[in-house]
Amino acid sequence: MGKILLKSVTMQTMGVAPSVKDVLIVDNRFSKICDKATPADMENAEVVDCKNFALLPAFYNGHNHAAMSLLRGYADDMDLNTWLTQYIWPFEAKLGDKDVEIGSRLAVLEMIKSGTVFFADMYWRREQTMKVVEEMGVRATIGVTIADMLTPPDRVEENFKFLENHTMESERVKLAVMPHAVYTNEVPTLKRCFEIAQKENYKLHIHLSETAVEVENCIKKYDCNPLELVERLGGLNDSLIGAHCVHFTKSDRQKFASAGATAVMNPCSNLKLCSGIPQITEMLCDGVKIALGTDGCSSNNNLDMREEMKYAALLAKVTGSADTLPAGEALKMATVNVANAYGVDGGEIAVGKLADCLLVDMNNERMVPCHDLISNWVYAADSSCIDSVICNGKFVMRGRHVDGEDEILKEASACAKRLAAV
Repeated sequence: MGKILLKSVTMQTMGVAPSVKDVLIVDNRFSKICDKATPADMENAEVVDCKNFALLPAFYNGHNHAAMSLLRGYADDMDLNTWLTQYIWPFEAKLGDKDVEIGSRLAVLEMIKSGTVFFADMYWRREQTMKVVEEMGVRATIGVTIADMLTPPDRVEENFKFLENHTMESERVKLAVMPHAVYTNEVPTLKRCFEIAQKENYKLHIHLSETAVEVENCIKKYDCNPLELVERLGGLNDSLIGAHCVHFTKSDRQKFASAGATAVMNPCSNLKLCSGIPQITEMLCDGVKIALGTDGCSSNNNLDMREEMKYAALLAKVTGSADTLPAGEALKMATVNVANAYGVDGGEIAVGKLADCLLVDMNNERMVPCHDLISNWVYAADSSCIDSVICNGKFVMRGRHVDGEDEILKEASACAKRLAAV
């Protein structure tokens, strides 16, 4: 039985002043939070002196394309359709298994260094990403990505068989049904995706109403918008997780909220690709469950969930009022709301929950002074404030060091250079 005692660590909950606690982790869960640990708590435990650190929940990334880390900065400053069809898809066609493994490893390194221990990944060659997640000690929901307009029929069938067999799932790695979008799948395939998600109790994750063009084309083809098509085909329920959802109508938001579905907003990517301003304020007003994600590195261009959290809070205020989406609620969108959407028993620091957390340096210049810990974390901090990261009760970064990071960076640089030259 593994035990870690975080001794004299600063904590804060919403509306309460920061306080110093002892936090006991047993195996992979928070076991005890108290003013002072007992000798029994410390027995056989690794005691970590945390008097200069704050304890915060680790980030969960609700929408990502991990291996696209290899395309960081490859195609910038253009709209999504041009970006995808003329640059991204042709580059991705060159990726092999090893390339996806290298790109995923770089992405996981970046996420750990910026405080993320869970991500939902929609990409190709998922076995390589699953392997990396297992090896690097984090957790993920890995999509079986389906796009019948982009892949041959035999590959589509392999995807469904992979799902039927729950292939390669483990304690930290789960699968989800991820049809890419309504514009990359025909109706029979979309319907089949929705059916297998329900039958096998999978989460269903799809790009949804990301751009005005997507909505317009869907209306022309099907006489309904993307969410209405999903509803018509039986996919609108509490297992649905829509990525982006930038161009929802009032009716869309109401239907989405009533179904208990979750919208994963990606503010940085939406702004950079000129897809539109995320409807955070409107979603909140209509009772939609909101989580946050980064999207991929080629459209963000990083995987820093703290940035996403700050952008979400600021955009909500611009379109709402100064008190819309306070810091504590923005933090939930980047942590526990993502965990809830994907059925992970974590995302918050509470007894019984999965032990995923960050040790943040209280002496970092961005954390001083500390009138309010959560405010500093949302509005002032950056990833340099993170000293250590714990996932599933184990350190995956300590003192800003991740095992193998130098080799990961070297291999990724060489891989990207080779692919760009092809």
